[in-house]
Amino acid sequence: MQFDKLSNRVIECAIDVHRHLGAGLLESAYERCLAYELECKGIPCAVQVPVPVTYKRVRLECGYRIDMLVDEHLIIELKSVDKLMNIHQAQLLTYMKLAKVNTGLLINFNVQILKDGIKRFVL
Repeated sequence: MQFDKLSNRVIECAIDVHRHLGAGLLESAYERCLAYELECKGIPCAVQVPVPVTYKRVRLECGYRIDMLVDEHLIIELKSVDKLMNIHQAQLLTYMKLAKVNTGLLINFNVQILKDGIKRFVL
């Protein structure tokens, strides 16, 4: 599955979740509902995926967790904040590098129109 097609399918599911729930809930609620939507559409998804740090050829568990890993090719970082900040973007890019996944979506559900809260990234 190519990035554009996969990310577009994920965005469609996220929009559906946002239409039903609206803004203002915790990230964990959006995560569960989006995972359910993806599952219903037959799109493989893992939630809260541990990401180790490799230091001097040793893999160390440091507590990093990817919110969602979709089809092994797309990382989704979910937020429910007033405004996306540079630190949120840096967080997603770090997860992408550590997991060696070249594509990511940063989705902020705390907006009136979801498309205004979505940013795509490609390494």
